[in-house]
Amino acid sequence: MHILITGNQGFIGPVLTRLAREAGHRTTGLDIGYFKTCVSPLTPDILPDRQIVRDVRDVREEDLEGVDAVIHLAGLSNDPMGALNPDLTYDINLEATARLGELARDAGVSRFIFASSCSIYGAAGNEGALDETAAFNPVSAYAISKVRSEERLSALATDSFSPVFMRNATAYGVSPRTRFDLVVNNLSGWAHTAGIIKVMSDGTPWRPLVHIEDISRAALAAATAPREAIHNQAFNVGRNDANYQVRDIAQAVKAAFPAANLEITGETGGDPRSYKVDFTKALTALPGFAPQWTLEKGVEEIARFLKDNGLSDGTFDNRLFIRLKQLKYGLDTGALDASLRRTERPL
Repeated sequence: MHILITGNQGFIGPVLTRLAREAGHRTTGLDIGYFKTCVSPLTPDILPDRQIVRDVRDVREEDLEGVDAVIHLAGLSNDPMGALNPDLTYDINLEATARLGELARDAGVSRFIFASSCSIYGAAGNEGALDETAAFNPVSAYAISKVRSEERLSALATDSFSPVFMRNATAYGVSPRTRFDLVVNNLSGWAHTAGIIKVMSDGTPWRPLVHIEDISRAALAAATAPREAIHNQAFNVGRNDANYQVRDIAQAVKAAFPAANLEITGETGGDPRSYKVDFTKALTALPGFAPQWTLEKGVEEIARFLKDNGLSDGTFDNRLFIRLKQLKYGLDTGALDASLRRTERPL
């Protein structure tokens, strides 16, 4: 199978590329290169068979020639970046996604795997675990863009074009382009570099978690499953034993970094998200999907990465690992213009 992976130079993209190539698929990457240079020192990059350097807003028909499946990861990737400019979030995450879906359908691509998010469930409070039929309650421009993208892509479905919506839980893990602006990675980073695990809340909000290798496995399963198993359907991607309260995540990090001090501040406000998610559908009805990572195993992986790379406070919390800081650096240096388009200056 020929798979086009957008955003292949991000956090998940290199891991997905590796697993796709190991499975024998031909891979083409499409990425503008915001984070191309954010490669971890001791974790070499994983290259696709072919690389297209292109803003996802500017995809061309010829980019999709001969492609069997698109796995669409590209986009502004979290709430702080969405808050930087909500209009840009809708331009890149929504309008470009809808246009890519139309081009893929018209080019004869049969499968379109969209990296959506469990954050579309938003502030669900203490409700039970939410399955794919649950109401949406997005609380950020990022989450709203995911809801609307699902709607726009769903409307494109035909007998020969199958969109699939992978509602990924909160990601963690190590990649050639590791991020430390996600909760598990972030708490682990501070535990290693500063000796403190600080939870800026009362620790009670719920978060579902999933390792980036398991996100990648789910996407590949959706790309290769029989059409009737996935056509125009949503799947929550994670595992049912991986819904955690933030304080429990902190305790798991503490177990891997016993010398670090754990502090739960008890603050309220700020981030209103709290939700538990039911992953039964993907676990039972997505052929070939079987998550392999636990939180404990993932924290151990992150701890090894931090130790092996000798990261300190100054190196862990910089633009190499923090996506918003990299984009702001691009804006400050003129490598990106106000619409986050690349200029001739290096990034």
